[in-house]
Amino acid sequence: MNGEAQSEHIDPQRDVAVVPERSEGLRTLVVTSVEAEQEAVLRGLGGDAARFRVLAAGVGPAAAAAGTAAALMSGEYGLVINAGVAGGFAGQAEVGSLVVASEIVAADLGAESPERFISVDELGLGEARIAVDRLRSARLAKALLAAGLPVRSGPVLTVSTATGTAETAVQRAARVPGAAAEGMEGYGVAVAARLLGIPVLEIRAISNRVGRRDRSAWRIPEALGVLEKAFSIIAEVLV
Repeated sequence: MNGEAQSEHIDPQRDVAVVPERSEGLRTLVVTSVEAEQEAVLRGLGGDAARFRVLAAGVGPAAAAAGTAAALMSGEYGLVINAGVAGGFAGQAEVGSLVVASEIVAADLGAESPERFISVDELGLGEARIAVDRLRSARLAKALLAAGLPVRSGPVLTVSTATGTAETAVQRAARVPGAAAEGMEGYGVAVAARLLGIPVLEIRAISNRVGRRDRSAWRIPEALGVLEKAFSIIAEVLV
């Protein structure tokens, strides 16, 4: 990493994601939800256990947060990456492409009202958005593009209930303009990393379109293949 990246840090009280000086030479923790994602990442990394630990923490933000926190407390890490397959929003991320998160957003954390959804921020009970390590995120996206992989940067939503209707997809996209992908773990991973002052990234391979639930349209093997390719690049870029 360059000197500029090393000079920054995460302030848990602000929406600023940067790299702490102590990250140099430390391992990277990669958190997935299920074993199929974990195995794809490991194949991409070529079994680089010296620099990376890859954990399948379980599905959903609670399991992701608990698993990430436990792993971070058991070793020293300079970076956390949430990785896996996800749904892509129409017009933002196509099936078979990659999304590198520009921010991680808890899209359904809040309250319903007769008029509209009220975010946890508006309720004054916390923050629904967590910033990623911008320098590493930009460097990663650039490297993936240079390798010929289809990639874009944009907000990645974390939800506890995956979108299953076109109406919900429209609502969530309107709530977070430019939303590129929807997963179920990123915010949990990011909360754990932020509490311990460790920068975070999220990368998702798109297996389906966010909207009406149609498992016959899912392309999970293809998405896992793209995820594997991405991590072969990550092993060279995030040093």
